[in-house]
Amino acid sequence: MPAHTPPPLVPRQALAGGLILAGLLAQILKFTGFVPLDHLVGYCLWLATALLWKDLPSRTRRQAGLLAAIGLVLLVLAEVWQGAEVDWPGILDGNTFVVAMLVGVSFIGLIGNLRGRPRPPGKALTGAQGVLGTWLGVHLLGSILNLSTVFMVGDRLERRGPLTTPQLLGLNRGLSSAALWSPFFASMGVVMTLAPEMHYATILAFGLPLALAAGMLTVGELSQRFDLADTAGFSLSPRSLLMPVSMAATVMVFHFGLTPELSIVSIITFLMPGMALLANLPKGLHWTRRRVHQHAITRLPAMRGEISLFLCAGLLTVGLSTFINAATDSDWTLFARFGPAQAMASFLAIVASAVAGLHPIIGVSVLASMLDLDDQGQTLFAFVALASWAVGTSVGPLSGINLSLQGRYGVSATGMMRQNLGYATAMTGLVLIAILLMERLS
Repeated sequence: MPAHTPPPLVPRQALAGGLILAGLLAQILKFTGFVPLDHLVGYCLWLATALLWKDLPSRTRRQAGLLAAIGLVLLVLAEVWQGAEVDWPGILDGNTFVVAMLVGVSFIGLIGNLRGRPRPPGKALTGAQGVLGTWLGVHLLGSILNLSTVFMVGDRLERRGPLTTPQLLGLNRGLSSAALWSPFFASMGVVMTLAPEMHYATILAFGLPLALAAGMLTVGELSQRFDLADTAGFSLSPRSLLMPVSMAATVMVFHFGLTPELSIVSIITFLMPGMALLANLPKGLHWTRRRVHQHAITRLPAMRGEISLFLCAGLLTVGLSTFINAATDSDWTLFARFGPAQAMASFLAIVASAVAGLHPIIGVSVLASMLDLDDQGQTLFAFVALASWAVGTSVGPLSGINLSLQGRYGVSATGMMRQNLGYATAMTGLVLIAILLMERLS
């Protein structure tokens, strides 16, 4: 049985599902600027999480509770010891935009299965070719659609049974490695803000070959470690690519034409539910309303694992960033010059902090706040940030991809970390070589 199959419905869960849907609608309304309460999205999602808290698996509940507790303690310390001004009404806003996107993506389940019956799985691509297909499909489509692609591909693979470790690693590494070069990733958005004078052509020239190396390393390593004979992969056939490619094309139309002011994540948040409604409306308003209602009271409460983990991790990030910003508010710079040695040390530190449980965005943001970069230094910093994000999110137990895999498919995030340690070590060596080459060729 799939890990995210919803339990029997109770009124408390139905109410929580309605609140999650309300949070999604509030997030979509925020794009228009007509939401009367700034923090409405966070309040809806956190209240739903509180209602669903007792239904969480004990491991998820302990982890989420610990994340939230540490975040709150750090906020209190930042205000009491460091004198920071904490925006207490807004502390629940962390990661709400990501959660809203995940909720929006869940509506893909209402597309292409209008009779409510699962389609026969058909013949699967297996072995090393299957792993390569999974990695390549997630990497190419994920470079545009981000985390939503993992669910699109993962749910398709799960129709044949619970996902195996090689399948999960293919999903994990296919997405995380796209951070090395994709201009549509959240990592690139953060880096462009911190290093606006970076040269993207240089980033692409080094990042894309590294991403291809990550794919070859994944296929080779998993072929040696596991018997892949019966491991199904994602087939890059026209039929299997029809929905993801059409989604990606529509996202690009909105991003470059209709709503260029919105980020890719924002577009996905409202576009996926919108396309689901359009796919169901030909069968009538009553049919569409019934399907949306059923989705809200059954499927959305079943997302309690990923929602709670993301929200609590967001609260931890708010606490950490607030405390660190308050503690490091000074005029000194970490390095007089940001060269290859400093870049390699920074990369290693950020990846190590990711293994310890911090999201790479924390290390990247803290590093940027302690540097004074020229144009050349900004490009090198950007590469370090993107590479540490790509490697750190693959191995970090609290990264978005691993939290999603844990919440969606029941896999242990720390287990994913252990499975990726060898991969992260090999990628670290390649990144360090790339840093040296970048300095020599610049």
